[in-house]
Amino acid sequence: MIGVMNSVEAVITSIQGLSASSEDLSALHDLLRGAQDSLRAEPDVNFSTLDQLDASKHSLGYLYFLEVLTCGPVSKEKVSYEIPIISRFINSCEAGQIRLASDKFVSLCKRLKDHVLELRDPLRGVGPLLTAVQKLQVSTKRLTALHPDLLQLCLQAKSYKSGFSILSDDIVEVDQPKDLFLYCYYGGMICIGLKRFQKALELLYNVVTAPMHQVNAIALEAYKKYILVSLIHNGQFTNSLPKCASTAAQRNFKTFSGPYIELGNCYNDGKIGELEALVVAKSAEFENDKNLGLVKQAVSSLYKRNILRLTQKYLTLSLQDIANMVQLGNAKEAEMHVLQMIQDGQIHALINQKDGMVRFLEDPEQYKSSEMIEVMDSVIQRTIGLSKNLLAMDESLSCDPLYLGKVGRERQRYDFGDDFDTVPQKFSM
Repeated sequence: MIGVMNSVEAVITSIQGLSASSEDLSALHDLLRGAQDSLRAEPDVNFSTLDQLDASKHSLGYLYFLEVLTCGPVSKEKVSYEIPIISRFINSCEAGQIRLASDKFVSLCKRLKDHVLELRDPLRGVGPLLTAVQKLQVSTKRLTALHPDLLQLCLQAKSYKSGFSILSDDIVEVDQPKDLFLYCYYGGMICIGLKRFQKALELLYNVVTAPMHQVNAIALEAYKKYILVSLIHNGQFTNSLPKCASTAAQRNFKTFSGPYIELGNCYNDGKIGELEALVVAKSAEFENDKNLGLVKQAVSSLYKRNILRLTQKYLTLSLQDIANMVQLGNAKEAEMHVLQMIQDGQIHALINQKDGMVRFLEDPEQYKSSEMIEVMDSVIQRTIGLSKNLLAMDESLSCDPLYLGKVGRERQRYDFGDDFDTVPQKFSM
């Protein structure tokens, strides 16, 4: 059968005849796997060969040919030629068929990402890769190998809203740990770009606390941004890592993040002059990490934190008093900060433009409007869903032979008989 399949015409005929049912597709997949080496060596295979196939009906076969045609070294001219062909295929292919050869589909999409980056036009890849993720995903709970690539393109193209559209899903299934690290890291950066600091903190936290036997570069860079976003969003720095962080993280993060630890401690002191002096002294290191802009936002947030403290002590203050107390240059700067805080919902206040007085108010939200009830219900439903997923994962793990075997081996090492209470052991999975 493989000998017959070695001719391009025979392969095309098989693709056209075996792309209708799941049984036929399974047989076709076996044939294509056997013929792929000969297709690579066949000089008659070129892009015009694809004209004999319909990308939406013959997606599996089309994918095999396209993967052969686009592999290997490329010139800028070839890159420009291939981008629209790959993009059209992604948009028109049938999801069920390309999932049969998901590794080839992922490889093809990563090639598209490399192509658009080669041309320094990342925006061209955002739409196709967003479609590719949706077609490759069996469930929105599953992280695909293309999620990080899509987010990387969104970052480089500054298309933050497109990237944010896939960050609302609660991921509970992951194949490769590196994909999760990159997904959360790039996702955190996209949320920073949109000033969605709460979500950014959640994603960066996932990287910082992820299991790891040794510190990796992604986790370390995430920790630096985690410190800065904590300052911006929470107005404080905690010197200790979350308890659930790995031993490797606990031992090494602080060693490699000295300037950021110093910045956080200085921020906690609340002295703006010392903080600004530290930023100037360490600016080269922050710039080298491409975090200087985020550092400046952290410095700016200290002014806001100090203004927030004033709302807890005073009912009214003049703008000039605020400027003096938080070490701003003048009343106009104080007004700008107060207005921004009012707009962001951080404080509730009224500014009298005639006399320059600020009156601080109580939170007007009574948490009983229909809109607020919808928000609360949405949060409750998400929590219930996450709880169900967690229980399902726990049940699945408790029946996993590999896990049970490891638990059994560990228990034998500490089996002292019935005189001792059983102590749960910690395992490095």
